[in-house]
Amino acid sequence: MGRIIAIANQKGGVGKTTTAINLSACLAESGQQVLAVDFDPQGNETSGLGIEKSTLDRTIYDLLVGECEIEDCLITNVQENLDMLPSNVELAGAEIELLEIENKEILLKTYLEKIKKNYDYIIIDCPPSLNLLTINALTAANTVLVPIQCEYYALEGLSQVLKTVNLVKKKLNPSLEMEGVVFTMYDARTNLSLEVVESVKNNLNQNIYKTIIPRNVRLAEAPSHGMPINLYDSRSAGAESYRLLAAEVISRGEEI
Repeated sequence: MGRIIAIANQKGGVGKTTTAINLSACLAESGQQVLAVDFDPQGNETSGLGIEKSTLDRTIYDLLVGECEIEDCLITNVQENLDMLPSNVELAGAEIELLEIENKEILLKTYLEKIKKNYDYIIIDCPPSLNLLTINALTAANTVLVPIQCEYYALEGLSQVLKTVNLVKKKLNPSLEMEGVVFTMYDARTNLSLEVVESVKNNLNQNIYKTIIPRNVRLAEAPSHGMPINLYDSRSAGAESYRLLAAEVISRGEEI
């Protein structure tokens, strides 16, 4: 059965979508069957995987409001072993439309239950806020992976995520666990990056991934070409880092 990982942080600009795109792609590259779920109305993961979001007939929004079946909005073989449930700005309207629906917090879970047997991993890219979409993602997930940027306010954003995870665990998804924390945008030239890593390690009783994602020009360029880093520049530091992260995620899954 598919392991469902929500990639979440209420703080924006921490490399969440970059991690969702490239972790999904590198898991697929290693032979895992992967479903990428773009659950952010900005649709950046959709375009980052080369899909023109403005021309889509059906997206995950149509699925949530009951206007299509999951097969109608599923895009298969975005790359080998990688399928996608795409998103665009229409998803922003789902919040209001779902307010009257009973069990609105478990909609995504209900749909993913139908297809998770087809995948080894389902990776959900959450919006950078605590809203109904994020609650749906956390309710559907087995674990939460939190990317945190190596900068001054990193711990603040992380403590908010942990509170949210605990709340969802208590009210909606008792089996939800922390997958762990991954450091992003690490700049070896600055003391600050090193200090943030040390600070989080000292203050956090959570799994911290050994792989640290560096600041990398090729990593920043890849989304504008609609490609994950392993296809855009396979030999870059960014590609190597996400391959290492994918390997860690797989080995952690085998331990659970």
